[in-house]
Amino acid sequence: MQEIANQVVDLLNGLIWGKILIWLLAGAGVYFTLRLGLIQIRHFGHVFSVLRGSRHGDSSGISSFQALCTSLAARVGTGNIAGVAVAITLGGPGAIFWMWVIALVGMATAFVEATLAQVFKIRDDKGQFRGGPAYYMERGLGARWMGVLFSIFLIIAFGFVFNSVQANTISGAMQGAFGIDTWITGVAVMLLTGLIIFGGLRSIARFSELAVPFMAVAYLLMAVAVILMNLGELPGVLATIVKSAFGLEEAAAGGLGAAILNGFKRGLFSNEAGMGSAPNAAASATPYPPHPASQGYVQMAGVFIDTLLICTASAAIILLSGVPVGEAQGAALVQNALTAEVGGWARYFLAVVILFFAFTSIVANYFYAENCLVFLEHNHPAGLLIFRLLVLAMVMFGSLASLPFVWNLADVSMGLMAITNLVAILLLSGLALKLARDYNEQRKAGQLPTFDARRYPEIRGKIAPGVWGGDGKR
Repeated sequence: MQEIANQVVDLLNGLIWGKILIWLLAGAGVYFTLRLGLIQIRHFGHVFSVLRGSRHGDSSGISSFQALCTSLAARVGTGNIAGVAVAITLGGPGAIFWMWVIALVGMATAFVEATLAQVFKIRDDKGQFRGGPAYYMERGLGARWMGVLFSIFLIIAFGFVFNSVQANTISGAMQGAFGIDTWITGVAVMLLTGLIIFGGLRSIARFSELAVPFMAVAYLLMAVAVILMNLGELPGVLATIVKSAFGLEEAAAGGLGAAILNGFKRGLFSNEAGMGSAPNAAASATPYPPHPASQGYVQMAGVFIDTLLICTASAAIILLSGVPVGEAQGAALVQNALTAEVGGWARYFLAVVILFFAFTSIVANYFYAENCLVFLEHNHPAGLLIFRLLVLAMVMFGSLASLPFVWNLADVSMGLMAITNLVAILLLSGLALKLARDYNEQRKAGQLPTFDARRYPEIRGKIAPGVWGGDGKR
């Protein structure tokens, strides 16, 4: 039975990634990059200007900084450690270059989807903001069926499969570092997850706001230490990455095609640009400046931090250590590399980092799935209770499942989600471009960018009552 399941998943992966998504993903990123005038490069400094004012929030929404941390909690997980190791193992060092490429163009995609999520968000029955792809599919495109389809894919992917992936990496790291049985880790993670997800959105946001900066900085500092210890070898490693990326040097497992495919797959899994997950957090924020595009800039920062900083840190640790790539897989490869560089204690350090990375992802993933469950109008207490219990059961399952099958299943789920979302944001791209122009015209005029729905007659009837107000202002 397991063999048949593996064959089916492999077949779907080949179709989705080899024939459809890899080109749709890259094409959409390039399209948005060009239509927005290289916004991720020209306005890179403004990203951090917006972040400086991102602690503003109110009773209706979390702050932009909390939304960023929640989206980073989901982004920064196994993809940043185990995923980078998988990319290098299967695609060679050149896969890292293509991870950078997909992240760079993905910053523009992230801007578009987060901006649209802000425009079409709603208030739930508790008065809190909710939104995301399902909501802009229903309100922006008038296609509730598309939102329903997306929600089902997201619930399967983030509520169940991705949480299994994160739990799998935690249990493997704990067993490798401390010799803890996987079932013991599974029970512990399941109980801790339950404590947080039963607290609701604000509980998740507060947890993410505290945990994400701490864990990211600790890991980056370790990577910087490894780079400084091997500074003389850094130019050679960078050259190897570039040469392998273009097939000029033997790649670990299949040359140029393997480098591109694995770089794109693992890059998307890590930074999630275009997948439609982060907009669920972006929509929950009260943005400052009070304009949908400001949250687009905040989410661009998330892609940059995730891939161009944290994934690069993992790649540097692996490639500078000199540890043979084929001697381990997933997070174990990074553990071996760190141990070779700084000693045996690094194995325990990385196990704790993985625990933080993956656990925060589980919590944020749950929020995304719950958001889509609310969209499907199954947010009554009994339904939420059953869903939460199913999520916890999948966390336990992931702690015991085999790594290759779980990763492959995650690829299928992520691919179906991303295709649905990319089609939607391409159809709504004209609105996102208009919002970006409006925001930056106000900036150039020395004004605080503020959203006014009267400038957008094409969507005035599609904006939820009581969100932006009759004049587009809260």
